[in-house]
Amino acid sequence: MAAFEYQAIDGRGKQQKGVLEADSARQVRQQLRDKGWTPLAVEQTAQKQKKDSLFERQPSLSVPELALITRQLATLIQAGLPIDESLRALSEQTGKQRIKAMILAIRAKVLEGYTLAKALAEYPKAFPHLYRSTVSAGEHAGHLDGVLNRLADYTEARQAADQKIKLAAMYPVILTIVAIGIVVGLLTYVVPDIVDVFVKNGQELPGLTQFMLDLSHFITAWGLYTLIAIVVGLIAFGRALKSPAFRSRYHHFLLQVPGLRGFVKDANTARFGSTLAILTTSGVPLVDAMRIASQVITNLPIQQSLTRATVTVSEGGSLNKALAETGYFPPIMLHMIASGENSGELDSMLARTAQQQETSLENTVSALVKIFEPVMLLVMGGIVATIVAAIMLPILELQKMVQ
Repeated sequence: MAAFEYQAIDGRGKQQKGVLEADSARQVRQQLRDKGWTPLAVEQTAQKQKKDSLFERQPSLSVPELALITRQLATLIQAGLPIDESLRALSEQTGKQRIKAMILAIRAKVLEGYTLAKALAEYPKAFPHLYRSTVSAGEHAGHLDGVLNRLADYTEARQAADQKIKLAAMYPVILTIVAIGIVVGLLTYVVPDIVDVFVKNGQELPGLTQFMLDLSHFITAWGLYTLIAIVVGLIAFGRALKSPAFRSRYHHFLLQVPGLRGFVKDANTARFGSTLAILTTSGVPLVDAMRIASQVITNLPIQQSLTRATVTVSEGGSLNKALAETGYFPPIMLHMIASGENSGELDSMLARTAQQQETSLENTVSALVKIFEPVMLLVMGGIVATIVAAIMLPILELQKMVQ
């Protein structure tokens, strides 16, 4: 039995779309006719996926959708339902046709004899390598429900951490945009109107006032072009990042910037630690877990060093020494991993150190945001004070002349 996506006209003349399970497209058309509908198009989900892959339109899932599906599937399997029945129940709970079609296509693969991990591999953009490897380990170990619950916890924790960082970064970005808007407004509308009064009277302007007036004229004449140039530059920079060579140089540069270097290291090592913890806890061999976990690292130099560390561990080296050789992991994390290796509790120690790293990262982001606010206020105050001084200087000079 396979999943088919259909389009049909119902009895009221409205077009309907959906997904049905059947042995053939002909059977789906008959089901639609039995309902009094006129079938327009019926296509097997697997065939539609192959067509979409040619145009790079493979289905994907957002992080909240993936977490919800994983949690529901774990609950159903834990309740004793077979995997195929759990997938059917899961498809009936979702209201989104694309997700329903995907789940039913996965169910069809399972009914054909594929393992769940192999069936998920049909949708690599929806279920990443980390996810599929963890599911495969759970299937082999015979505790898929527990592994799925851990995967759901991991996905939700990853989403929560990313959300915190995004929300923390949003405030400085908004404050910066508002500050730039205020300064541009003052230079464009306020300064010229006031200074023009003194220019028309033939008064010689102080150097600071003349500079502000020239800056105002520049923004008025070239501001739009400057903005367009910045946007074009950002687009060009984004496209250049798609080149591995340029991206590697840029990521190496980030690791050299004081202040930013520590944040980049902490963010990537925390991600590696949490990913490695979920994999090893689920039963994935350490070398395979390291190979998969290194793929989620966004910084290329760190990723390359972890690839070399994976080779070292595969040749019999210890995990803590291999990670120490990269030079990116903090000493406390290395000590905890060494303790876990010596005591035989590496899984729990990895989970603990990953949690500690993520907490440290969140505290760093919070501290940076708290520091940014007063610094931004001081900068804004200095700029506004400079503009006010540029306006007041000719007034004070005129007052001296009158006296």
